[in-house]
Amino acid sequence: MKAYLQSTDVIDWDTPEILTLARDLSDKSISQVDLAKYCFEWVRDNIRHSWDYQLNPVTCTASDVLKHGTGYCYAKSHLLAALLRANRIPAGLCYQRLSVNDTGAPYCLHGLNAVFLPDTGWYRIDARGNKEGINAQFKPPVEQLAFVLQDDNEIDFDAVLAEPLPAVIDVLRQCKTVAEVYNNLPDTETIP
Repeated sequence: MKAYLQSTDVIDWDTPEILTLARDLSDKSISQVDLAKYCFEWVRDNIRHSWDYQLNPVTCTASDVLKHGTGYCYAKSHLLAALLRANRIPAGLCYQRLSVNDTGAPYCLHGLNAVFLPDTGWYRIDARGNKEGINAQFKPPVEQLAFVLQDDNEIDFDAVLAEPLPAVIDVLRQCKTVAEVYNNLPDTETIP
């Protein structure tokens, strides 16, 4: 579990701003499950999805997501992992391969998280942000993610990674606008 608790270049939970928010969220929780739920709901409801709101800049690190209040699903998952890890709750990164327009090709990755809960084990949560047609919730042991697979080329990857996929980081760091990210969304059919 050590890898799922570490602060890294992208999941930089040891920054003062993230530590302060993590502490504030922990102050109102009575259990580890409550705390995980508060972290999830805070990111889902307070960080705007970059594409939904057409907000720049493109963010990648957890601290930048918090600073700018916006991020693509991948970046939001980095912040959620950081808040959980700052509170000593193991957190990883998960991905789905989804149709960009719900009509087949092209496909792209969607980023979400898994949190390790004492009575549940790894439990996936999706802080992408709710809107019409998307209603992600925290209801362990039942998963209620933002997206359900709709065709045979979409994939729900089983892997819980300690670090984001390099292809995701490359896109977030190389693209300068939300539109540029949208036009270069990462995709893969396999995750090691």
